Amino acid sequence: MAASGPPAGGSSARTAADGATDRDAAPEPAQEPAPEPAQEAEREPERADPGPAEEPEAAGRRWCWGTRLLVAGTAFWTALFVLHVTLIGRWQPWLVVEIVPPLTAVVVPLLMLAAVPFARPVRRWLSVVLVLLLLAGAHLAGFGWTGTASDSARGTEVKVFAWSADYWQMAAHDKDAFYDYLRRQDADVYLLHEYLNWNYTNRDEQQVCTSPVLIDDKARLRAEFPGYRLLVQGELLTLTRLPVVAAPNQRVPSEGEDWYWKGSKSQRTDIRAGGRTVSFYNVHLPIRFRPCDLRYGWDRFRQASEFQEDWWTRELRRLRADLRGNSHPALVAGDFNAAWMDHYPLGAGMRPHDPGGSLLPARTWPACEGSCSLPREWRVLPQLWRFDWLFTNGDLAVSDYRLRGGESLSDHTAQRIRLVVPRKEPSAHAR
Repeated sequence: MAASGPPAGGSSARTAADGATDRDAAPEPAQEPAPEPAQEAEREPERADPGPAEEPEAAGRRWCWGTRLLVAGTAFWTALFVLHVTLIGRWQPWLVVEIVPPLTAVVVPLLMLAAVPFARPVRRWLSVVLVLLLLAGAHLAGFGWTGTASDSARGTEVKVFAWSADYWQMAAHDKDAFYDYLRRQDADVYLLHEYLNWNYTNRDEQQVCTSPVLIDDKARLRAEFPGYRLLVQGELLTLTRLPVVAAPNQRVPSEGEDWYWKGSKSQRTDIRAGGRTVSFYNVHLPIRFRPCDLRYGWDRFRQASEFQEDWWTRELRRLRADLRGNSHPALVAGDFNAAWMDHYPLGAGMRPHDPGGSLLPARTWPACEGSCSLPREWRVLPQLWRFDWLFTNGDLAVSDYRLRGGESLSDHTAQRIRLVVPRKEPSAHAR
């Protein structure tokens, strides 16, 4: 019986086969020759370099959408701020921006500064730009300490009280409190505006102003202010216990409602003070912008806004013209219905004054609509605008100026002014 096992010569056969296989496989390395050392050195840096195609992706990760938005917002606010400084008081359509509360010039850069830490790639230079915008906005809005007295002013002091009386308290339940408040001011000169009432009608169950109503409260005024001279020009009322030299241009149209719509909105009274004649201007310029007109549609709103702005501009020009032709030193005070009135030059050397004793900007009017469409109990929003201003020229000085009081009786804060009238030195040829 034959034994099982590998066939004779099997090992030699496998060796020969393996050798043949090795010989067949040996040429393969020659088909893909190994790279030369120089070529390998060139390829290695290419693998280490991320390549230019990866840089935009990395940059995109650094400048996220929030960073881009903050940079774009800063650029937009910078351009808007420069335009505001350039165009305010010079281009009538810019009124759309002027109605924004001046505090916005501080609030916007502050909010953007709060977001700067999240914009890591640009936070350093962005912080510098926004801090500069913040400081410039604070200056423009009126932040900064102002003193309470002028520089070594000497002369005759005249106490002036200027106030918008809110349609002469026609809706007040206690008229005695209103007159008691006026008497307590003990002013030498009172410059009061809104000496009128307003006629109402119910339209769609809403209170809507329709027409002004001329009033006559002279008997009560003479009883409350004995020894004062009473001068009325339409809705403007001046009371003074100082001698009146003249009351130029105080005649008003007598037909219908022309006394209100066509009468001058600045009342001039020449008064003797400190041995000199000083002109006191009682001013109430028309409102420039009526948001309540939006309820009647865009066309009505646009027409009303154009009318109000043209009316305001005409009255401002009338005031400027009178000041130019006036040789006496003058004080101008009242409600100008303009939050940036210090950027509207009055000419004749008039200079604006800021109330003293505070770092905050002056504010005299709250965020309520002054067209008698809001009940007083709804007027609870904070004061955001300054509509009441004081100007003087010549050598007149202001020893004290405060915005205080009257808020419980009116939507305007009262102006309390101490004017100093220097004695005029005799001229050399009169000696």
